[in-house]
Amino acid sequence: MRYSKQREQIMDAVVSNAQHPTADQIYKSVRRDNPNISLGTVYRNLNQLTEAGELLRIPIYGNKDRFDHNTRVHFHLQCASCGAFVDLPEDVSGDIVRLMNRIHKQTGMTVAPESMQFQGICHACESNQNKVTVEEH
Repeated sequence: MRYSKQREQIMDAVVSNAQHPTADQIYKSVRRDNPNISLGTVYRNLNQLTEAGELLRIPIYGNKDRFDHNTRVHFHLQCASCGAFVDLPEDVSGDIVRLMNRIHKQTGMTVAPESMQFQGICHACESNQNKVTVEEH
């Protein structure tokens, strides 16, 4: 893949966003420094970077795909309340890989790690929910 300043800006936008941004979020970020870039250019470059193995596309059921610069096998956790999207800690990931191996051994099916996400409630949202519950009483 040939060098492109736009592609570099797009990659930088993904790397600098720990929340695993969507294409729209990447577009908004890149536009700050490059107001002439089009959304189509962002999508095209994201597809090229994904196909080249430089980015991971994370399909989100019922929502927009997210992008991650960490292409190693790992897993994600999304807050069901605010939508925060983070990597699971590596020590937890090891347990999940063992589970995936057991699933494969028992069923013959391979689980796609990029499609496996967990949902929960982040600490901030949990604190806000507890605060509302306390205030209601």
